[in-house]
Amino acid sequence: MATLATREAYGLALKDLGDRNKNVVVLDADLSKSTKTNVFAKAHPDRFFNVGIAEQNLMGVAAGLAAAGKIPFVSTFAMFATGRAFEQVRNSICYPQLNVKIAATHAGLTVGEDGASHQSVEDVAVMRALPNMTVIVPADAAETRQAIDFAASYQGPVYIRLGRAAVPDVFGDAYEFHIGKAALLADGTDATIIACGVMVAPARHAAEQLISQGISARVLDMASIKPIDKEAITAAARDTGAIVTCEEHSIIGGLGSAVAEVVVENVPVPLERVGIMDTFGESGTPNDLLKKYNLTEEAIVAAVKKAVARKNS
Repeated sequence: MATLATREAYGLALKDLGDRNKNVVVLDADLSKSTKTNVFAKAHPDRFFNVGIAEQNLMGVAAGLAAAGKIPFVSTFAMFATGRAFEQVRNSICYPQLNVKIAATHAGLTVGEDGASHQSVEDVAVMRALPNMTVIVPADAAETRQAIDFAASYQGPVYIRLGRAAVPDVFGDAYEFHIGKAALLADGTDATIIACGVMVAPARHAAEQLISQGISARVLDMASIKPIDKEAITAAARDTGAIVTCEEHSIIGGLGSAVAEVVVENVPVPLERVGIMDTFGESGTPNDLLKKYNLTEEAIVAAVKKAVARKNS
């Protein structure tokens, strides 16, 4: 199975977008080799701006360019985009609803050896809380390309969460991303697994494991965190009676919280969350960290069994 980091797919998609749309400009905070915006910079040097290690200014300049009619894509590590520059994102981009696209890379534990200081495990929660912000967490290269194209066509702020590590392909070239809509990867009757980002592939594999154990699990890719697909979540709760969410993010404020809000307001059913349990990460290889923090197929299988047992109790 082919693998590619979503940040790599972003770099390629951004260059192609720049070829087609002369209003697209790209800004980076001295990390273009890591964020892969260097691909755009090489193709379109007159529309690429390195503001240096000054993330607050990065967002301010992007806001100004958006106000002047450009479509700015701004990139740095997720920790810096949502942490160091939060005030500028809030007051200079979201408050006036300016057309800025924040494509933040190196999110989650799979940053790896850089450790807790660089592992943003709360960025979705922070961005989801901002009025006017759209939040997308692509699962693979194909979904990333589609999300970048959507962001360019959409009028308003967008946050796209991208990763450092390579991830397996989930979707083919025929896949079409639709904002506010989940993608059905497998149907089932006993429980529903809802995942985003790097956890989508493990979720699909967990569902395959569960078949041999007599459990039929629906699998939804929920790349669109905000707006979220309330119809798909409500239908899953009604049809299967149990839900498990999976994310490479804190269980507080991210996908699990967003799904729980929909479930409790519409069709309350047992819900289990697979994610980072209110703790910081640490230095290690991506695979070792995913195992230590229980972001695995096995953890998803166990969570589904627990949710089904709760449903049947």
